[in-house]
Amino acid sequence: MKRRDFAGKTVAASVGLVLAPYLGAGQSDLPSSRSINKGIMWGNIGVGKTILEKFQAAKAAGFDGVEVMSHLNREEVLQAKALTGMPVPSVCGSMHGKYPLSDPDPKVRDQGIEALKMTIEDAKIYGADTILFVPGRVSETVAYNECWDRSVEELKTVVPFAEKMGVTIAIENVWNNFLLSPLEVARYVDQFNSSFVRAYFDCGNVLVIGWPEQWIKILGKRIARVHIKEYSRKIADKQGKWAGFGVPLQEGDNNWPAIVKALDSIGYHSWATIEQPGGDTPDGLKELCRRLTNILGQNS
Repeated sequence: MKRRDFAGKTVAASVGLVLAPYLGAGQSDLPSSRSINKGIMWGNIGVGKTILEKFQAAKAAGFDGVEVMSHLNREEVLQAKALTGMPVPSVCGSMHGKYPLSDPDPKVRDQGIEALKMTIEDAKIYGADTILFVPGRVSETVAYNECWDRSVEELKTVVPFAEKMGVTIAIENVWNNFLLSPLEVARYVDQFNSSFVRAYFDCGNVLVIGWPEQWIKILGKRIARVHIKEYSRKIADKQGKWAGFGVPLQEGDNNWPAIVKALDSIGYHSWATIEQPGGDTPDGLKELCRRLTNILGQNS
C-alpha cells in the first residue's frame, strides 16, 4: 500500500494568566524515587546500517527505547521493535525543516501539513504517544509575527487529527529565531487549548539564551519530552556558536543536578532522550548511556 493511500485511510492575555495553571506544579509532591526512562535519538546511533541493527546497538548499550525519525520504513521499525523489545516512545519529524508551516508559499505549507500528519500516523503505528515538531522559522523573508500567525493557523487544522490519534504534538525549542523564551513557548502552546499540544524541551539548545532549569520550572506540565544535550559557552565563544555542541556530556555548561531537580519539581516521569554526539561505536553508545544514567542519578 502506498504511503499516501495509507494516510487517506487513516485520516477516515497576560503573562500571569499564561503561567497560573502551571507555576509550582508538582513542587509539593516530589518523587521518592526518580522514574525516567533512558532513550536515544535515531540520528545519534552511529552503529549498524539497518533499522534492526541500530535498535540492537541501542539495547546493547543499555538504553530503554529509541526515538525514531518519521518517514522510515514502517515494517522495518515494527520488526525491530518486536525482535528487540525496544519501544519507540516518540517520533521526530523529518520534514518540518524542508516544509515549515511558516513558509510564505501555501503549497509548501500544504506539504508540511501532509508530512506532519504522516509523522503522527507513524507514531500511532509504533505505539508512540508523542512527536517532535518544529512549526516554523523566522528569517530575513519571514517576520516573527508571520511565523507565529501562519504556523498557528496551519497547526490548528491538525490538532483535531492528533487528538483523534491520541498523539501529542510537542513543540521543540531550536535555533529557528522563534519562541525565544519560556513565556513565549507557554503562550504558544496554551493557545491551542489542547492537551495534545505541548513542549519538547531541549536542554542544550537553550543554553545560548538562558538556563534550562528556569525554562523547565516555567513550562512545567507542558513538557511532554526532554532532550539531553550538552553545550559549552566557552567553546562557542572561541570557535563559533555551533562548535559549542562539540563537548562530551557532563563536560559543558549544563547544571545537570539543577536540571534534574527542576524535572523532579514539576513531577516529570517520562523519557530523557539523548541527542548527543559520541555514539559511533558500541563503546561510545555505552558511555553515552552511562553518563545519562549518572545525570539521572539512577546508578545507586
